[in-house]
Amino acid sequence: MLNLNNITARLGGETILSGATAMLPTGSRVGLIGRNGAGKSTLLKIIAGLLEADDGSVETPRGTRIGYVAQEAPGGTMTPFEMVLAADTNRTELLEEADTATDADRISVIHERLGLIDAHGAPARAARILAGLGFDEADQHRPLSDFSGGWRMRVALAGLLFSRPDLLLLDEPSNHLDLEAALWLENFLKTYPASMVVVSHERDLLNNVVDHILHVQGGKISLYPGGYDAFEKIRAERLSQVAAMRAKQEEKRAKLRAYVDRWRYKAHTARQAQSRMKALARMEPVAAAAEDPTLVFDFPSPQKLRPPLMVLDGAAVGYVADTPVLSGLGLRIDPDDRIALLGRNGNGKTTLARLLAGQLQPMAGEVTVSNKLRVGYFAQHQVEELRVGETPLDHMARLLPNAKPSLVRSQLGRFGFSGAKVHLEVGKLSGGERARLALALITRDAPHILILDEPTNHLDVDARESLVQALNAFDGAVVMVSHDRHLLEMTADRLLLIEEGAAREFNGSLSDYRDHLLGRGQTRAHGDAVPKEKRGNKKDARRAAAEARERTKDLRDRARKAEQEMAKLTNQRSAIDRAMFDPDSAAAPYKDQAMTDLMKARGEIEKKLARVEAEWLAVSEALETA
Repeated sequence: MLNLNNITARLGGETILSGATAMLPTGSRVGLIGRNGAGKSTLLKIIAGLLEADDGSVETPRGTRIGYVAQEAPGGTMTPFEMVLAADTNRTELLEEADTATDADRISVIHERLGLIDAHGAPARAARILAGLGFDEADQHRPLSDFSGGWRMRVALAGLLFSRPDLLLLDEPSNHLDLEAALWLENFLKTYPASMVVVSHERDLLNNVVDHILHVQGGKISLYPGGYDAFEKIRAERLSQVAAMRAKQEEKRAKLRAYVDRWRYKAHTARQAQSRMKALARMEPVAAAAEDPTLVFDFPSPQKLRPPLMVLDGAAVGYVADTPVLSGLGLRIDPDDRIALLGRNGNGKTTLARLLAGQLQPMAGEVTVSNKLRVGYFAQHQVEELRVGETPLDHMARLLPNAKPSLVRSQLGRFGFSGAKVHLEVGKLSGGERARLALALITRDAPHILILDEPTNHLDVDARESLVQALNAFDGAVVMVSHDRHLLEMTADRLLLIEEGAAREFNGSLSDYRDHLLGRGQTRAHGDAVPKEKRGNKKDARRAAAEARERTKDLRDRARKAEQEMAKLTNQRSAIDRAMFDPDSAAAPYKDQAMTDLMKARGEIEKKLARVEAEWLAVSEALETA
């Protein structure tokens, strides 16, 4: 059992946690969630003993071994395999003692303990964990100094998993992983035999691995049973209750104010008015369930171009002359495509993304693009290269030197930067805010194709959901690389598998791909169960695909319009909720509206949303049948 007793923590004079209390059951698997900056990592470090709380205590059973990945990536001449084996200090100490012990009884005890911990099976277990995290046989025996920081952090994670602590603490473990390694990790954690607390923004991991959610908000923590979807349902119900209570209270306050304003200066009612003034002063306001009003992603709509937007025909691409990373590329991108690039890190996903973005030129073959095509390319280095001493307004104004100030601010507003926020230095922005700024910058000219390479790394769960809605409402094409399965499942309708120097359409679903990676099912490496001799040539396949797209154009247009309408209504509903829960941040046309009017408007939007969703489902079924 893990007890958190009245934890208070301050960083830089700011209170991060205040009286945080929770009792976590023995053997529980807890997902620690909350908005960026809420205090999740701080709480995890306090549990690990790396930070001391300003007040309160952490209680664990005597002898509990706590495992936590250090922030510094390991390095040196040791190999990943050696580093992982060394992570089990108990095994290492026993083996060293076995080499030097002379007492027969002690030797017997040592070998008995080595048997209990399966010391002789440890090398095979270490190799399996490293392989699951993306290290092939050769990589496992190269020095750590040969690897980048991200890969060395994978070694640190592998060592922690190998050591099998009684309480496993993980802080966003999939941040340095590709989709393939993230799927393996999720499957590994499902069967982990001890307690764990994991900070994660991966909805699928939080649904499939954990059995409790610990939510950090406003310095407090609340424990919920079940996974993320169960938590979200309970939270929505509580928000609805708070909204109803707040509406009733506001109605009562309005009546009291009206009475006071009318009768306070009349002699025969002054006493009653004074009494109501005191009641009004004593009335504790129901705390608004305020959400961050800056969870905004709104990609500008590009001008219409006739399909295809881009065609790759026998293209090859790489970095060294005569040594292509990928070759024989055949790909067509239309305005309504949503393409996910699959494949392990190092197979060429980013290389293909850079070719599509025009950052790399083809070594062979052809890349044909539509006239006036604009491409927006997002990569992690763009977030890291933002100028910390400049403001969002400085960045956007420099890239739009001839634009009117109103247009510059409008583009920033699409991504939640308005008011004083546009003048805040980048160095003071959170990781999620920096990612939103980078997206605002790369979409400033309304690109026809968005190419997104791991866009969710700095985003929390709510921000990722907002990104999903924005991508579904976007009028152009999207090509993305991501380890966030929920994002891919909710947005991508084409899967492209990058492996062995080539790119192939994967004809299954993401679930099929997951099963293939985890060794279940009969899915082929490229997701196609049809024998090679029955497939036909590539030109026939492309022609058939183009004909199918033409036949279903009307259905796809209707589906896209319904998706856009759903996104619009959802945004309106969010704006109303913001006006209900946090009136000070409300935007037109809902600012200063009465609570009853807001609730009525919300009800109308819910009805419209239900109708549009029903229409979208009907069109989607027809499209799937076609």
